[in-house]
Amino acid sequence: MKLLVVEDDVRIADVVRRTLQEGGYAVDVVHTAPAGVEAFEIETYDLVVLDLMLPGLPRGGMDVCARIRDLNQDIPILMLTALDSTRKRVEGLDAGADDYLVKPFHLVELLARVRALLRRAPRAQAPILRAQGVALDPATRTATRNGRTIVLTAKEFAVLEYLMRNAGHIISSSELITHAWDSNYEGYSNVVQTYIRYLRQKLTLSGEVEIIQTRRGAGYVIVADT
Repeated sequence: MKLLVVEDDVRIADVVRRTLQEGGYAVDVVHTAPAGVEAFEIETYDLVVLDLMLPGLPRGGMDVCARIRDLNQDIPILMLTALDSTRKRVEGLDAGADDYLVKPFHLVELLARVRALLRRAPRAQAPILRAQGVALDPATRTATRNGRTIVLTAKEFAVLEYLMRNAGHIISSSELITHAWDSNYEGYSNVVQTYIRYLRQKLTLSGEVEIIQTRRGAGYVIVADT
């Protein structure tokens, strides 16, 4: 899943970004209200972490939140604020935020609230994703196949989760990079092929059907259970 963080404090933004990435999410970060609006208009995100006090627009994060809601009624928005006042919290929720965190906050709580919002999102699918004997639980970040535990890195989990959420559909390498890596990714070109190989090695024992199939010239697909 891909998240957008809009936070003008560079130090806080970096900590939030690293925390979310360690949680298995691809993360884009911008530091002003106009940049937040522009990023959302250009890219596709699954959740937005939005600071309240942002430069560049008259009401800062409130204006960004309102604009996002104009474009998308369903995407979860977690608002960050240093102002622990009922009025500001109400204003943020009225502007379209789904939840808020008051600074300073614990990073484990940030991750918990992100997971909770993603689970509640209207576009979210079943809590546990299943296909070809694999069960993937986004809430606990765990995976099994035919009852055995599969230990995945955060990036492996992100790639497999996106493929399983789109089971039955061919997903191109560029689409996987868009959703499992951030927009500033400039790594090696065969990174998707490498991670698909890692996943196949971990998911498939001798005699088992290969869960991730290659459609040459098109991408990868996990066949949905019928």
